[in-house]
Amino acid sequence: MGGGDAPALDTEPMFAMTEPWDTLSLIEAGRDLAAIQQAVRDFARPLGYDRIVVFSITARQDALVERIYWVEGDWFETGEAVDALTYIRRCPVTRHVLDTDQPFFWAKTHTEQGASYRIVSAPRGPGIHGLQVPVFGHAGLEGAVSFGGERIDATARTRQTLALLGTVAFQAARRLIEDHAPSRAPKLSAREREILRWVGAGRRMADIASTLGLSERTIENHLRRIRQRLRVTTTAQAVQTAIRSGDIAP
Repeated sequence: MGGGDAPALDTEPMFAMTEPWDTLSLIEAGRDLAAIQQAVRDFARPLGYDRIVVFSITARQDALVERIYWVEGDWFETGEAVDALTYIRRCPVTRHVLDTDQPFFWAKTHTEQGASYRIVSAPRGPGIHGLQVPVFGHAGLEGAVSFGGERIDATARTRQTLALLGTVAFQAARRLIEDHAPSRAPKLSAREREILRWVGAGRRMADIASTLGLSERTIENHLRRIRQRLRVTTTAQAVQTAIRSGDIAP
């Protein structure tokens, strides 16, 4: 980039944007992670975004980032020797996804005190700038995608398109990675699976208790143990986790 007042934001597109529909089709048809990465890369780089990170989010507030699906580009910059998971977990931008349901721009600059991160409406000036896209699903906030670069196209059209592209890429990457990964969640007992299936079907606590001949307190105790075992904070997250691990059918 140029001098200190050089803009990182272009209110007019820097390049003619490739039509996103072909890219979306390539992502959805991708049979491996490399194909998805290439499709996203080919779309984002001409818009100034040469850094990409895609990660899932855990219900554990102390960790937040559960798993990195992929990371590329010079996120850490020269002299920053830290693994990707630690870097993303510590980054203030990452935690901001808990406070919004909309994509947002951010900026990273260096001061005498070290790296400084800000959530901004219009990223300008020197430094690394980007767009963070929260991804939501049945269990609520499930992950995020961050696009970054030194000189980015931050027009409304690009923000909206990258939000859609990022969401589709996250879902495709998760499907490929999680479906082929060994289940890390502890297996549930037959009774726990039965209760969770009823919950997933939308049955009320009282109805489940009556159907199974148990008290509501017993059902509550089962659900509490299920949440603890699956390491989630809500029953809705427990249902989604059990579906992913194959403990219950969708």
